[in-house]
Amino acid sequence: MTECIFEFLGTLVLVLFGDGVCAATSLNKSKAKGGGWVVIALGWGLAVMMGVLIAGPVSGAHLNPAVTLGLAVAGQFAWGAVPGYVVAQMAGGFVGALLVYVFYKDHYAATAEEPDTMLGTFCTMPAIWNPWRNFLSELIASCVLVFVILALATRGNAFQVGETAASTGALGAWPVTCLIMALGMSLGGTTGYAMNPARDLSPRCAHAVLPIKGKRDSGWSYSWVPVAGPLAGACIAAGLYLLVF
Repeated sequence: MTECIFEFLGTLVLVLFGDGVCAATSLNKSKAKGGGWVVIALGWGLAVMMGVLIAGPVSGAHLNPAVTLGLAVAGQFAWGAVPGYVVAQMAGGFVGALLVYVFYKDHYAATAEEPDTMLGTFCTMPAIWNPWRNFLSELIASCVLVFVILALATRGNAFQVGETAASTGALGAWPVTCLIMALGMSLGGTTGYAMNPARDLSPRCAHAVLPIKGKRDSGWSYSWVPVAGPLAGACIAAGLYLLVF
């Protein structure tokens, strides 16, 4: 239960910062409006860092059902703990999105005539509508995410501190922060690089239930892509990890 509480808190903070940077750079009358894609990629990378700093020492800071699944498939995480982690992550993502709305409520009101913009602060939608290619984009990006996370702990990435051997992964949040920023800048242009059902589906549900003036539908016809793509990519990454390492 303790681990699940920290997964909830870490994911909440991840979405609060991540969806927060989307709101800050997109909503009308925000001082950060127009900050652009680089600011968003940096913001999401740092959002992951904040979540990892909170949850890492206790739960390992998966903060993502796809990461939890990938680690379990790779034999690096107990299957019995998967359901609790996933529920905690999804709940954290939902509450984080609610807090973003409360924080930026006046700015959502000022953006009421731009429903697509408002939706984009909660969840992802594709730049070009092509569901199966969008699915492939999410699969590839998520596969890279999970494969690199697994690779960080391998002996080839080890370094020596006195008489103690440590992996790059032991540096904590920084390597994963760099990974998220790199994925956003390189592979985020097609779908917005969700790579995480708790980052996409949970805030999408928050968008659906919140009384946002002028909002559109929550994009349910696309919602399966940023769930199925990351989960499939994580499983492939785990298989590749077992094959290669």
